[in-house]
Amino acid sequence: MKPSAIFGIVLIILGVLALTYKTFTYKDKDKVDLGPIDITATHDKTVPISPILGGIAIVGGVVLLFTSRKSA
Repeated sequence: MKPSAIFGIVLIILGVLALTYKTFTYKDKDKVDLGPIDITATHDKTVPISPILGGIAIVGGVVLLFTSRKSA
């Protein structure tokens, strides 16, 4: 299988995941050192994923799949 076809499949999978989940969350730690006192705070940060980005990834993956099959 050609690398462009593999990349096309990966783009399609990522596009479907982007359309399905719409956001992803990660934890961010802040540490403050005040002499003998250490303070640590953990924050949940949410990053939105645009549905347009997911659609572009799917279309790009399909185009890569078709172009890799035509040249074979």
